[in-house]
Amino acid sequence: MTNCNTQSLLFSSLGSKKIHADFNGGSLTSDAGALLLREVDKRIGLIDAVNRCIPDPRNEFFIVHQQKTMLSQRIFGISLGYEDLNDHQSLRDDPLLQIVTERGVTKDDLPLASPPTLCRLENRVDRKSLADIAKVFVETFIASFTEPPEELVLDFDATDDPIHGNQEKKFFHGYYDNYCFLPLYVFCNSSLLVAYLRPSDIDASMHSRAILKLLVKRIRQAWPNVRIIIRCDSGFCRWRLMRWCDRNNVGYIIGLARNSVLEKLSQQWTDMSKAKFEQTHQKQRLFGEVMYAADTWDRQRRVIVKAEHLQYPLYHN
Repeated sequence: MTNCNTQSLLFSSLGSKKIHADFNGGSLTSDAGALLLREVDKRIGLIDAVNRCIPDPRNEFFIVHQQKTMLSQRIFGISLGYEDLNDHQSLRDDPLLQIVTERGVTKDDLPLASPPTLCRLENRVDRKSLADIAKVFVETFIASFTEPPEELVLDFDATDDPIHGNQEKKFFHGYYDNYCFLPLYVFCNSSLLVAYLRPSDIDASMHSRAILKLLVKRIRQAWPNVRIIIRCDSGFCRWRLMRWCDRNNVGYIIGLARNSVLEKLSQQWTDMSKAKFEQTHQKQRLFGEVMYAADTWDRQRRVIVKAEHLQYPLYHN
């Protein structure tokens, strides 16, 4: 049995201030940032909006855990880095999570939902609910503006979501060197508009054109005169996407993978940057433009060339 010392520890005073240590500090947490998230959610109403998207078929007479409370528990838990449902076996008794989910209103409240209860909640979220939740992100983004913006830049990006275990639709992705999903994200500055979960045995641009159509349609319903530009890397460089942007007055800045034709077209700028570096011994960065079309494209398009010549790692004056 541990012999606990409950006596105060006295330290040298600092002027008129007495310094002591004891073991009566109450419950402590390193996750206090969740309180800020709670205040943000109270302002934008995100969890309430998500809650309205998910039907609750349970008999209210037998309900112990309200659906909104469980959503708050799961969302705040993920925000704090507790991604696994198993984490909530101990988190359900956490005083801070009781506060941010507003479960701990009275002393008689039971613990938060257990992992199996949260699992049942997640499993009843169907395709319609997911589509409605996706709309919530866009509507929250639109509501965040007090006046119509002149320009919006939408960043499309795919990234890996590592898989742990034998999950459905697992696939080994060579680029990320891991079993993973390949979700698609769309951001505008720091605002998340789309989070679309996909398997990783696909083209990185899959469904990006369809998602862009939906976004542009809704954004222009709210702001007919807004200028829209999309940015993405070479994984999204598909002529059908670019053709749709051309036809619908959407600007695009899309990366291009290097190839021998592009290297030949940009030769004058790479040679010039190398020559200037050899003269000045300082890094060079030059820009130019060419017209280019891959064999699969419907027409030529303007390509911006960036030619850089940097200092060699082992370069000596």
